[in-house]
Amino acid sequence: MARTTLELRKRRHARIRRRLSGTAERPRVAVSRTNKHISAQIIDDVTGRTLAAASSVEADLKKTSGGNIAGAKAVAELLATRAKEANITAVVFDRGGFDYHGRVAAFADTLRAAGLEF
Repeated sequence: MARTTLELRKRRHARIRRRLSGTAERPRVAVSRTNKHISAQIIDDVTGRTLAAASSVEADLKKTSGGNIAGAKAVAELLATRAKEANITAVVFDRGGFDYHGRVAAFADTLRAAGLEF
């Protein structure tokens, strides 16, 4: 039986999440992308709280496209500034079952360049 792309991605994400969890000291950066947009949250899985979030659909980023690498970098810079405001310096990166390639890799590299450790 053939599996859809979404089913395969969800299986990969479940496999990743089995060994990956965010804590108060080292929260999880969860990345989600579609063809047109990219978004991410910094999550403390112990308490179930979102500590910071950024998305390409926000009013600040409406001018940039979330469907390309430049848009992913812009969202990552915004998330990094919000993380610094929340005193977050170290995170765990959750690629959400997406390939670590293209927009997801550019997002991670920009977070690293902005000073987040992972």
